[in-house]
Amino acid sequence: MTYDYDYFVIGAGSGGVRSARIAAGHGAKVAIAESTHFGGTCVNIGCVPKKLLSYAADYNPSFDDAKGFGWEHDNRRFDWTTLIKNKNDEINRLNGIYEKLLNNTGVTIFNGEARFVDEHTIQIGDKTVTADKVLIATGGKPRQPRYEGGEHAVVSDEAFYLEKLPKHVVIQGGGYIGVEFAHIFHGLGAKVTLIHRGDQVLRGFDADIRHFLASEMEKQGINIKLETDIARITKKSDELTVFCTNNDEITCDLVFSAIGRVPNTQNLGLDKLNIDQKDNHEIIINDQYQTSVSNIYAVGDVTDSLDLTPVALAEGHVLADRLFNKQPERVVSYENIPTAVFSSPPIGTVGLSEEEALGKGFEITTYKSTFKPMRHTLSGRDEKTLMKLIVDTKTDKVIGAHMCGADSPEILQGIGIALVAGATKADFDRTIGIHPTAAEEFVTMRTPVGK
Repeated sequence: MTYDYDYFVIGAGSGGVRSARIAAGHGAKVAIAESTHFGGTCVNIGCVPKKLLSYAADYNPSFDDAKGFGWEHDNRRFDWTTLIKNKNDEINRLNGIYEKLLNNTGVTIFNGEARFVDEHTIQIGDKTVTADKVLIATGGKPRQPRYEGGEHAVVSDEAFYLEKLPKHVVIQGGGYIGVEFAHIFHGLGAKVTLIHRGDQVLRGFDADIRHFLASEMEKQGINIKLETDIARITKKSDELTVFCTNNDEITCDLVFSAIGRVPNTQNLGLDKLNIDQKDNHEIIINDQYQTSVSNIYAVGDVTDSLDLTPVALAEGHVLADRLFNKQPERVVSYENIPTAVFSSPPIGTVGLSEEEALGKGFEITTYKSTFKPMRHTLSGRDEKTLMKLIVDTKTDKVIGAHMCGADSPEILQGIGIALVAGATKADFDRTIGIHPTAAEEFVTMRTPVGK
């Protein structure tokens, strides 16, 4: 049978755009459909604008730090409207770049919501096309709160477009989105209360890092309430009252719900195809990114893969190489994937946490260092840095590296290369440090803190 396209991609986010471009570069006839903006969550309402707002928040304490270095400054003032406008301008620029990349590789673009008619037929508005192979790369979206008054809360999609900076924000959720926006709002001048139902923020991260970050956040004045949740919200004029499950009541002018994300699959017509999904609607795939319907594939946040933009990019690229460039050996390694949390201070991490290493049966030796960064010897700021290495005692390989402190995401990218290459603690030890830097601490930790 002859189809309109060799490859039809639903969703022009990171994974979808990369896969479409690579497939077209291999000579396939490719089309892509997007119902909103090019670049997906990351570019529009995720990691890119979040990082820009995080930069803005970082300036506030830097003004105070500068005094210890001889700088005087008066009339300090922040304008939310300017920040949001400039952020929007940058996002619009990136949208244009993504569209240009697709056009330059010959990918046909459909603007609209795509739905399956059958396994080879896709409808976009009043247009219907056919394709030999189809990729679902529609990503995820914020989980909506379901308690009474939940309609008064905002989620991350809306937080990037608030008309004004709130005075007091209650953040529900202690995952990476919650702690990152706690940094953003607090750094820009708002009072922040973070409510988390667990016993500590950032479930899944190394325990030392979790407790260290929470302590640093509280020192800054962020109020963290653990082992409680929001029961309901009431609104009177512009004032919100948050009723917690531990009977606390908090008055604020914004509630930000960061209780996780769910796959964006509801409007694809998957029920017509009997594509297997988990209870949370994640699409089930095999190690070839193939769904239960053999010509339909899925990558990125719409599956149960890691919800990280670079992972979606890698998956989309590998899939296109396998399907259209006869490279069945191409794989994505899910071991030692570096990641970051742009909190204050930020976190960089790669490899296993101490808890994961023990759970996998490793006999481990741990190294840890906590210190005041050099810049704060003059700034006077009460902020510290934590670094931690986890070593497989039997092989001497470093199997985990974790840092909470200034520049940790930049530093851990390089450490990630070392772990992927199989570096041992002896390799770290014989590496000469760059002095004076915080990063050199990773190659000067000699005394174990535990086995």
